[in-house]
Amino acid sequence: MDFPGAAVIMAQAKEKPRRKRVGLTSVGPPIRPHMAILGPEGRPVGTVTSGCPSPSLGKNIAMGYVEMAHSRAGTELTVKVRKKQHPALITKMPFVPTQYYLAK
Repeated sequence: MDFPGAAVIMAQAKEKPRRKRVGLTSVGPPIRPHMAILGPEGRPVGTVTSGCPSPSLGKNIAMGYVEMAHSRAGTELTVKVRKKQHPALITKMPFVPTQYYLAK
């Protein structure tokens, strides 16, 4: 391939990703961007990219990037909100099943 940056992009494509985008659900205070996601041992394993309360689900939802070892749905992690730790659960996305119709 011959375009600016091709060498960098091709090298990155050959490596396995170190992080994965995941969905998170929690109760308590809303999860906000840039909050730390902590693993079972209390060390940072990721960061939140977006979050908000979900009236449809009755809990808070968020997306973020975590290390691959902690990315499986059902994994219990902790999110640091206002200097306190609150439980969060890795959840499959979309959070609410879609019900759309494709006309043929």
